[in-house]
Amino acid sequence: MTDMTFPLLSILIFLPLAGAVALFLAPRKNALFIKTFTLICTLLEFAVSLPLYFNFDEKTTGMQFVEKMDWFPEWGVSYFIGIDGISVLLVLLTTFLTILCVLCSWKDIKEKVKEYYITFLFLETAMIGTLCALDLVLFYIFWELMLVPMYLLIGVWGGPRRIYAAIKFFLFTMVGSVLMLLAIMALYFHGYHETGIYTFNLLELYKSNIPVAKQHWLFAAFALSFAIKVPMFPFHTWLPDAHTEAPTAGSVILAGVLLKMGTYGFLRFAIPLFPAAAFAAIPLISILAIAGIIYGSIMCIMQTDLKRLVAFSSVSHLGFVMLGMFAFNMQGVEGSIYQMLNHGISTGGLFLVVGMIYERRHTRMIADFGGLSKVMPVLATFFMIITLSSIALPGTNGFVGEFLILLGTFKSNMLYGILAATGVILGAVYMLWMFQRVMFGQVTKEENRKLQDIGKRERLILAAIVFFVILMGVYPNMFFKKMDVTVAGYLDYIKGKNSYYTSMERHQGETTPTPRESKAEFRKDNAGESGKAAFRGVSTGYSAFHTLYISGDRFQICPQDHGRGMDLWLL
Repeated sequence: MTDMTFPLLSILIFLPLAGAVALFLAPRKNALFIKTFTLICTLLEFAVSLPLYFNFDEKTTGMQFVEKMDWFPEWGVSYFIGIDGISVLLVLLTTFLTILCVLCSWKDIKEKVKEYYITFLFLETAMIGTLCALDLVLFYIFWELMLVPMYLLIGVWGGPRRIYAAIKFFLFTMVGSVLMLLAIMALYFHGYHETGIYTFNLLELYKSNIPVAKQHWLFAAFALSFAIKVPMFPFHTWLPDAHTEAPTAGSVILAGVLLKMGTYGFLRFAIPLFPAAAFAAIPLISILAIAGIIYGSIMCIMQTDLKRLVAFSSVSHLGFVMLGMFAFNMQGVEGSIYQMLNHGISTGGLFLVVGMIYERRHTRMIADFGGLSKVMPVLATFFMIITLSSIALPGTNGFVGEFLILLGTFKSNMLYGILAATGVILGAVYMLWMFQRVMFGQVTKEENRKLQDIGKRERLILAAIVFFVILMGVYPNMFFKKMDVTVAGYLDYIKGKNSYYTSMERHQGETTPTPRESKAEFRKDNAGESGKAAFRGVSTGYSAFHTLYISGDRFQICPQDHGRGMDLWLL
């Protein structure tokens, strides 16, 4: 575990909140000052986040930039934050996209400008806090805090059906959150009965040995909450309405970051806390993911609203993310994380383009367009590049993520890989057909002939998106090297612990000990050991799995140092 004396993550979390508080003192009528101040805050936030990338130790599997202090020690609650190779790139994605959201709102938001930018800064604090929290109470607080500003962004600054969309978003998310809270409390008391210590420390709770039957119930509660947030099929019905009614910046941050909180939640909480249940859920999650891929693609083909089409594409793309994650191999999990970043860039870019068109034309109906490339050639160029990245054209970011996901899926289950591959074909169908109807052909509507091409501010926004589309497509190693060792240790850990539970179940089936005898034996085995040392002892018995090392070939397997990656990941 890499510790930091300088509270970089705390500054990163609370800097936007400090900016939001300062905006309360700003004169309401001075809209230019409010916009400029917010832009400066987000630029400073991005600058503060860059040391996370450059100072990140690529050879360490444990948490880095760690900050910890007691909050309510009698209850086992602490202010405990840190990042690893799974979360560091998502934090950077958040700070980057927030800048673009502020810029794209410059002329789009004309009412309640002060409240709008305060809400956005508050949301940034909640998002980064969620990605950094390593205490379950702290995580849950930030998780719920994300709900409030997003609800306001949709409900106050959204479209004609904004109230319906905001309430639907709120209710879906709240149902999942309540179930997760109950599971957190159950996990908390289980930890006490096992160790005699009350704690919400995530890294300590990783060491818990939870009976498999209980794991299934707790995993279901966490998984349902995260599946709604992703959203996975069939919990996706809130998403198209929320995207369609949200302002452009709201759609960008919802697609780019908030949906990733669901997939991140699976990786950080649901899977490592309950590995036996997670492995048992592979068929269910994979089937739902494939259903989402195909269903989302078919729904995109049927859409007549441009923004709603992009919204349904998220259901399909995030189906790929979930499928790769539950392949539980290096290619699948790394492809899943990379596709989270890709989706934030590409789909965020698509929502930006749709917003720019709507700002000029005040309609999103595909039938109202046609031939826009003749009157808006610069926008058409950017739109084409982002569209190609969305359909995973080689040389763009989307290709790398989807290729790794499919590779990992084929290694895990051939049938799942074949079915998922149809989503790639369908994705090309609906995206290219949409682009053809909007940008090509003759200009048949008189209103379209008067449209102005994008200006300097909008070109800067889309140029930033295209820069990362190409960079992540041609040089992905600068991103993979930050996650390689973490993911290797992560997979080593969950596979090892699942093997442990499997062997325990097999042993119990042979000897059939009473629950009291099993508990006494467990405590005997762990007497005089810290939780980490005890688990290290268990890990040495996992002769069936091995650590993945990265030496030239990302996927080279070295059958040595059994269990070592698991121990490092717990540090």
